[in-house]
Amino acid sequence: MTERDGIFAGTDPFAIAGRWLAEAQDTEPNDPNAIALATVDSDGLPNARMVLLKEIESDAFVFYTNYESAKASELDSAGKAAFVMHWKSLRRQIRVRGTITRETGPQADEYYASRSLKSRLGAWASKQSQPLSSRSALMAEVAKVTAKLGPNPPRPPFWGGYRLVPTEIEFWADGAFRLHDRFQWRRDQAGSEWEVQRLNP
Repeated sequence: MTERDGIFAGTDPFAIAGRWLAEAQDTEPNDPNAIALATVDSDGLPNARMVLLKEIESDAFVFYTNYESAKASELDSAGKAAFVMHWKSLRRQIRVRGTITRETGPQADEYYASRSLKSRLGAWASKQSQPLSSRSALMAEVAKVTAKLGPNPPRPPFWGGYRLVPTEIEFWADGAFRLHDRFQWRRDQAGSEWEVQRLNP
């Protein structure tokens, strides 16, 4: 597939996504890996929030969070999610939908260890999505876990990764007069062949 400026070139959607993200790292003012993650609660009510995408694997997208958060509860109960990644500087976006599994092994340990010490301690201190009486109470909890865990805290058992394996990926690039370029990659399940089609803008 070759299209305008070659930006859609390639037969591997994960490679295309990785290339677009790499280009955004040079143009986006901050957090080029930010995604708007959409989930649904037990009543089917949608929810969305920004999280940071940390890895694009050969067949999945990986991000990390607190397993006791509202986000994690919705991910676990539905087993499905979607996200959109938009770069205003490039006038491009990627939409992804698929199934969700946890990443709780060495890969999660390695990513946790790569974070700054304050971020690692903050993961221990924050009871994400739960009511908080004040910021001073949060900072007191940070001080408490700092004294207890020291300079090399292990990954909390309630914190780790999620892997989204897509059944649908859409690449969108802005076009003149709102005649945008859109290509949709679809498959029945992980490992099956992709079907690719151009969509109307």
